[in-house]
Amino acid sequence: MIKTKRAYRPAAAADGCRVLVERLWPRGLSKAEAVLDLWLKEVAPSPELRQWFRHDPQKWEKFCQKYWSELARKSEAVELLRAKAREGDLTLVYGSRDEEHNAAVALKLYLEGRTAG
Repeated sequence: MIKTKRAYRPAAAADGCRVLVERLWPRGLSKAEAVLDLWLKEVAPSPELRQWFRHDPQKWEKFCQKYWSELARKSEAVELLRAKAREGDLTLVYGSRDEEHNAAVALKLYLEGRTAG
């Protein structure tokens, strides 16, 4: 099962493998507090796309389309996440305050073969 979780929330055994999917380290969070198994910067949206999106819910569907186009060119990193998900629970860890419109949620949809909406 693939889940998403904000980096500032405490880790739990039910999280399984915890992967930070952000290009930048979450502000004010120590590595010990993060309790991560992996930091996979490669799957984060490009800086240009992240800056364009700015967590604007009105841009959500277009953001997903653009981000998924980027992910299609990152097959090695995407396959690593799919492999981790096949092994057990996978939690995509992110730093955004918006829990519904962020790259981790879009990545989860992509990994599951679902659409935004």
